Amino acid sequence: MTGAFYDDLAGTYDLMFPDWDASMARQASQLAEFIPAGARVLDCACGIGTQAIGLALRGYEVVGTDLSPKAASRAVAEASARGVALPAFAADMRSLPFADASFDVVLAADNALPHLLTAQDVLAALREMRRVLRPGGRLVLSTRDYDAIRAERPLSTPPSVGPGRVVWFQLWHWDGDQYELEMFRLHENDSWRVVVGKARYWAITRHEITELAERAGFGYVEWLLHAYYQPLFVAANG
Repeated sequence: MTGAFYDDLAGTYDLMFPDWDASMARQASQLAEFIPAGARVLDCACGIGTQAIGLALRGYEVVGTDLSPKAASRAVAEASARGVALPAFAADMRSLPFADASFDVVLAADNALPHLLTAQDVLAALREMRRVLRPGGRLVLSTRDYDAIRAERPLSTPPSVGPGRVVWFQLWHWDGDQYELEMFRLHENDSWRVVVGKARYWAITRHEITELAERAGFGYVEWLLHAYYQPLFVAANG
Protein backbone atom coordinates (compact mmCIF):
# COMPACT_ATOMS: atom_id res chain seq x y z
CA MET A 1 0.00 0.00 0.00
CA THR A 2 2.73 2.50 0.94
CA GLY A 3 4.88 1.84 -2.13
CA ALA A 4 1.86 2.16 -4.43
CA PHE A 5 0.85 5.43 -2.73
CA TYR A 6 4.24 6.98 -3.49
CA ASP A 7 4.45 5.45 -6.96
CA ASP A 8 1.24 7.32 -7.72
CA LEU A 9 2.61 10.57 -6.24
CA ALA A 10 6.03 10.36 -7.88
CA GLY A 11 5.14 12.38 -10.96
CA THR A 12 3.59 15.32 -9.09
CA TYR A 13 5.07 15.33 -5.58
CA ASP A 14 7.17 18.42 -6.33
CA LEU A 15 3.94 20.37 -6.87
CA MET A 16 3.29 20.21 -3.12
CA PHE A 17 5.99 22.88 -2.77
CA PRO A 18 5.54 26.49 -3.92
CA ASP A 19 9.19 26.32 -5.07
CA TRP A 20 10.67 22.81 -4.88
CA ASP A 21 14.27 23.87 -5.53
CA ALA A 22 14.07 26.49 -2.79
CA SER A 23 12.66 23.87 -0.42
CA MET A 24 15.50 21.47 -1.29
CA ALA A 25 18.08 24.15 -0.55
CA ARG A 26 16.45 25.25 2.70
CA GLN A 27 16.02 21.71 4.06
CA ALA A 28 19.57 20.73 3.11
CA SER A 29 20.91 23.82 4.88
CA GLN A 30 19.03 22.88 8.05
CA LEU A 31 20.01 19.19 7.92
CA ALA A 32 23.66 20.03 7.22
CA GLU A 33 23.90 21.37 10.77
CA PHE A 34 23.75 17.72 11.90
CA ILE A 35 25.71 16.06 9.07
CA PRO A 36 29.52 16.38 9.22
CA ALA A 37 31.32 17.75 6.17
CA GLY A 38 32.47 14.98 3.87
CA ALA A 39 29.99 12.45 5.28
CA ARG A 40 28.72 9.58 3.16
CA VAL A 41 24.95 9.71 3.57
CA LEU A 42 22.20 7.15 3.03
CA ASP A 43 18.76 8.70 2.59
CA CYS A 44 16.70 5.56 3.19
CA ALA A 45 13.38 7.26 2.39
CA CYS A 46 14.52 9.53 -0.41
CA GLY A 47 11.24 9.89 -2.29
CA ILE A 48 11.80 12.03 -5.38
CA GLY A 49 14.93 13.50 -3.81
CA THR A 50 13.89 16.57 -1.81
CA GLN A 51 16.49 16.08 0.93
CA ALA A 52 18.96 13.88 -0.98
CA ILE A 53 19.38 16.24 -3.94
CA GLY A 54 19.73 19.25 -1.68
CA LEU A 55 22.49 17.51 0.28
CA ALA A 56 24.22 16.34 -2.90
CA LEU A 57 24.22 19.94 -4.14
CA ARG A 58 26.04 20.88 -0.93
CA GLY A 59 28.82 18.40 -1.74
CA TYR A 60 27.79 15.34 0.23
CA GLU A 61 28.10 11.85 -1.24
CA VAL A 62 24.49 10.68 -1.05
CA VAL A 63 22.87 7.34 -1.85
CA GLY A 64 19.08 7.07 -1.90
CA THR A 65 16.64 4.24 -1.35
CA ASP A 66 12.86 4.31 -1.23
CA LEU A 67 10.01 1.84 -1.09
CA SER A 68 8.71 3.36 -4.34
CA PRO A 69 10.76 2.47 -7.44
CA LYS A 70 9.08 5.29 -9.40
CA ALA A 71 10.04 7.86 -6.78
CA ALA A 72 13.64 6.61 -6.61
CA SER A 73 13.91 6.67 -10.40
CA ARG A 74 12.66 10.25 -10.52
CA ALA A 75 15.16 11.24 -7.81
CA VAL A 76 18.00 9.99 -10.02
CA ALA A 77 16.71 11.97 -13.01
CA GLU A 78 16.08 15.17 -11.03
CA ALA A 79 19.56 15.01 -9.50
CA SER A 80 21.15 14.52 -12.93
CA ALA A 81 19.19 17.50 -14.29
CA ARG A 82 20.80 19.60 -11.54
CA GLY A 83 24.32 18.36 -12.25
CA VAL A 84 24.81 16.00 -9.30
CA ALA A 85 25.00 12.21 -8.98
CA LEU A 86 22.43 10.45 -6.82
CA PRO A 87 22.44 6.66 -7.02
CA ALA A 88 18.95 5.68 -5.88
CA PHE A 89 16.85 2.53 -6.08
CA ALA A 90 13.96 0.72 -4.44
CA ALA A 91 14.55 -0.87 -1.03
CA ASP A 92 12.72 -1.40 2.25
CA MET A 93 14.29 0.34 5.25
CA ARG A 94 13.73 -2.85 7.26
CA SER A 95 16.13 -4.71 4.96
CA LEU A 96 18.78 -2.37 3.57
CA PRO A 97 20.96 -3.83 0.78
CA PHE A 98 24.29 -2.53 2.09
CA ALA A 99 27.23 -3.96 3.98
CA ASP A 100 27.74 -3.22 7.66
CA ALA A 101 29.31 0.18 8.45
CA SER A 102 28.80 1.56 4.93
CA PHE A 103 27.68 5.10 5.85
CA ASP A 104 28.55 7.99 8.14
CA VAL A 105 24.95 9.21 8.36
CA VAL A 106 21.56 7.61 7.75
CA LEU A 107 18.69 10.01 7.04
CA ALA A 108 14.96 9.23 7.14
CA ALA A 109 13.12 12.54 6.88
CA ASP A 110 9.62 13.79 6.13
CA ASN A 111 7.59 11.42 8.32
CA ALA A 112 8.77 8.22 6.60
CA LEU A 113 9.33 6.04 9.67
CA PRO A 114 5.68 6.19 10.87
CA HIS A 115 4.56 4.25 7.78
CA LEU A 116 5.79 1.27 9.82
CA LEU A 117 2.78 0.37 11.93
CA THR A 118 4.19 -1.79 14.72
CA ALA A 119 6.97 -1.49 17.28
CA GLN A 120 8.52 -4.64 15.79
CA ASP A 121 8.75 -3.09 12.32
CA VAL A 122 10.12 0.23 13.60
CA LEU A 123 12.67 -1.65 15.69
CA ALA A 124 13.69 -3.74 12.65
CA ALA A 125 14.21 -0.56 10.60
CA LEU A 126 16.21 1.16 13.34
CA ARG A 127 18.42 -1.91 13.73
CA GLU A 128 19.08 -1.91 9.98
CA MET A 129 19.91 1.79 10.03
CA ARG A 130 22.36 1.19 12.87
CA ARG A 131 23.88 -1.83 11.10
CA VAL A 132 24.80 0.16 7.99
CA LEU A 133 26.24 3.02 10.06
CA ARG A 134 29.93 3.06 10.88
CA PRO A 135 30.84 3.16 14.59
CA GLY A 136 30.25 6.71 15.75
CA GLY A 137 27.91 7.36 12.82
CA ARG A 138 24.70 9.30 13.14
CA LEU A 139 21.01 8.71 12.51
CA VAL A 140 18.91 11.75 11.58
CA LEU A 141 15.15 11.39 11.16
CA SER A 142 12.07 13.57 11.30
CA THR A 143 8.39 12.89 11.92
CA ARG A 144 5.26 14.89 12.35
CA ASP A 145 4.72 16.22 15.87
CA TYR A 146 2.70 13.24 16.99
CA ASP A 147 2.89 14.19 20.66
CA ALA A 148 0.57 17.09 19.84
CA ILE A 149 -1.33 15.28 17.09
CA ARG A 150 -2.24 12.31 19.31
CA ALA A 151 -3.83 14.76 21.76
CA GLU A 152 -5.68 16.76 19.09
CA ARG A 153 -6.59 13.93 16.66
CA PRO A 154 -7.21 16.24 13.67
CA LEU A 155 -9.54 15.04 10.93
CA SER A 156 -8.07 17.06 8.05
CA THR A 157 -5.32 19.42 6.94
CA PRO A 158 -5.87 22.90 5.49
CA PRO A 159 -5.76 23.07 1.68
CA SER A 160 -2.58 24.31 0.03
CA VAL A 161 -2.00 25.47 -3.54
CA GLY A 162 1.10 24.46 -5.49
CA PRO A 163 2.44 25.59 -8.87
CA GLY A 164 -0.04 25.32 -11.72
CA ARG A 165 -2.97 25.68 -9.31
CA VAL A 166 -2.74 22.18 -7.90
CA VAL A 167 -4.74 22.06 -4.66
CA TRP A 168 -3.78 19.58 -1.93
CA PHE A 169 -5.52 18.56 1.26
CA GLN A 170 -5.78 15.48 3.46
CA LEU A 171 -8.53 13.71 5.40
CA TRP A 172 -7.46 11.62 8.41
CA HIS A 173 -9.47 8.64 9.66
CA TRP A 174 -8.35 7.55 13.14
CA ASP A 175 -8.15 4.00 14.48
CA GLY A 176 -6.54 4.02 17.93
CA ASP A 177 -3.04 5.49 17.60
CA GLN A 178 -3.04 4.98 13.83
CA TYR A 179 -4.78 6.86 11.04
CA GLU A 180 -5.52 6.35 7.36
CA LEU A 181 -4.68 9.40 5.31
CA GLU A 182 -6.59 10.28 2.14
CA MET A 183 -4.51 12.64 0.00
CA PHE A 184 -6.63 14.73 -2.37
CA ARG A 185 -5.01 16.38 -5.40
CA LEU A 186 -7.12 18.74 -7.49
CA HIS A 187 -5.59 19.58 -10.87
CA GLU A 188 -7.02 22.43 -12.92
CA ASN A 189 -7.16 21.83 -16.67
CA ASP A 190 -10.31 22.72 -18.61
CA SER A 191 -12.11 21.51 -15.49
CA TRP A 192 -10.95 20.23 -12.12
CA ARG A 193 -9.63 16.66 -11.95
CA VAL A 194 -9.50 14.95 -8.56
CA VAL A 195 -6.97 12.25 -7.65
CA VAL A 196 -7.10 10.49 -4.27
CA GLY A 197 -4.41 8.31 -2.70
CA LYS A 198 -4.44 6.48 0.62
CA ALA A 199 -1.71 5.65 3.12
CA ARG A 200 -1.59 4.55 6.73
CA TYR A 201 0.55 5.91 9.59
CA TRP A 202 1.31 5.16 13.20
CA ALA A 203 1.15 8.40 15.19
CA ILE A 204 4.28 7.39 17.09
CA THR A 205 5.38 9.70 19.89
CA ARG A 206 8.89 10.98 20.56
CA HIS A 207 9.15 8.83 23.69
CA GLU A 208 8.20 5.72 21.71
CA ILE A 209 10.83 6.43 19.05
CA THR A 210 13.48 7.16 21.67
CA GLU A 211 12.74 3.93 23.51
CA LEU A 212 12.91 1.86 20.31
CA ALA A 213 16.13 3.58 19.19
CA GLU A 214 17.74 2.72 22.50
CA ARG A 215 16.56 -0.89 22.14
CA ALA A 216 18.12 -0.91 18.66
CA GLY A 217 21.47 -0.03 20.23
CA PHE A 218 21.77 3.71 19.62
CA GLY A 219 23.56 5.63 22.31
CA TYR A 220 23.19 9.38 22.67
CA VAL A 221 19.79 10.54 21.40
CA GLU A 222 18.33 14.04 21.13
CA TRP A 223 15.14 15.67 19.89
CA LEU A 224 15.27 19.16 18.37
CA LEU A 225 11.85 20.72 17.99
CA HIS A 226 12.76 23.91 16.10
CA ALA A 227 15.78 22.99 13.97
CA TYR A 228 13.75 21.67 11.01
CA TYR A 229 10.20 21.92 9.72
CA GLN A 230 9.35 18.75 11.67
CA PRO A 231 10.70 17.55 15.04
CA LEU A 232 14.18 16.23 14.35
CA PHE A 233 15.69 13.16 16.04
CA VAL A 234 19.45 12.70 16.15
CA ALA A 235 21.09 9.54 17.53
CA ALA A 236 24.65 8.23 17.66
CA ASN A 237 25.78 4.70 16.82
CA GLY A 238 27.65 3.82 19.99
